[in-house]
Amino acid sequence: MVHKGIDRLKAYDHTFRNKRLGLITSISGVNNGLSSTIELLHEAYTLQALFAPEHGVRGDRDAGQLVDTYMDERTGLTVYSLYRKDSKRLTKEMLADIDAVVYDIQDIGARYYTFISTLIYAIEDCATYGKELIVLDRPNPLGGMKIEGNVLDPAYTSFVGAYPLATRYGLTIGELACMVKDEQGIPCDLTIIPCEGWKRQMLFHNTKQIWVMPSLGIPRFETSLLYIGTCLFEGTNVSEGRGTSCPFEIIGAPYIEGDKLVQYLREKELLGVAFTPAYFTPTSSKHTGVFCNGVHLHITDYERFDSYKTGLVLMESIRDMYPNDFQILSPPKAGKRPFISLLSGNSMFENPTWNANALLESNEEELHAFQQRKETYHLYD
Repeated sequence: MVHKGIDRLKAYDHTFRNKRLGLITSISGVNNGLSSTIELLHEAYTLQALFAPEHGVRGDRDAGQLVDTYMDERTGLTVYSLYRKDSKRLTKEMLADIDAVVYDIQDIGARYYTFISTLIYAIEDCATYGKELIVLDRPNPLGGMKIEGNVLDPAYTSFVGAYPLATRYGLTIGELACMVKDEQGIPCDLTIIPCEGWKRQMLFHNTKQIWVMPSLGIPRFETSLLYIGTCLFEGTNVSEGRGTSCPFEIIGAPYIEGDKLVQYLREKELLGVAFTPAYFTPTSSKHTGVFCNGVHLHITDYERFDSYKTGLVLMESIRDMYPNDFQILSPPKAGKRPFISLLSGNSMFENPTWNANALLESNEEELHAFQQRKETYHLYD
């Protein structure tokens, strides 16, 4: 049986007792019995305030939707936003009556997913204001062995890429916190409440736990694995499936011919994945109310599937088949980088003739170096 940090409150009672606590969490912050971390800490300890990341503490906000400061109806606690238009940071005023900040959010193991950016900011802010940071560790649903993609170039740092990590980075949030604190020399009073029973080779389905979707766009474990590759489509005029029941699992656009694209992809002989045509009309996000054609990705082998490679090959295929229709979205403002470059963490998509295999080969050396970096911070076998 795998126990998360929140499942081990009794064993680590001394860590929380006689402290005024603030909690960064979301709808996925639950123990193995599906009790909310908010309620557990509120009932047993002195919980002073809640801090909301993207999607809010109850998971009721859409991707990119700003979060206001408000009162939580269930507890009466103030919920301070860490996803504001002007800042995504903890402030001195927020922490005035708090001794320790607790972090408990289910990550999905992807560099783009903004919960880890909130964690990284919390490490820095707790150091700045002299507060302890307690991370309730959780299994990485994508396991702790395999890494994919590329390592972010610091020049492309943003909230969807806040640290030089591989796209699929193979660390728990506790391990990641240790890496950031140590590599950056941040004087944060950091405490990790470790998992029990988790092994690095475990993917989420091996843990026998219930998937509580960490955001509306990641309804299933399989979605989190596909997200490593298909999230890149957020920076294009191709729908990544938002506004459907299968976000990041179906990819399409009005100009795509699904049957032809499926046949083209099958000839690529990608491992661990199968493709079928997809027909859908998004109810939100790109192409709202417009009929789209594309592909549905089906994982057939979790171990052999390379999500990042699949995403690159899929995008390259659409670009090559529909050169007059496929587009990389322009930057929102002059002088800003294209969103896809913030997702990729480098300039690779700024060359319109990029080649998927060449990009994958060019990433090998930096992935090897990242593997050596990450092993220094492994807390689990």
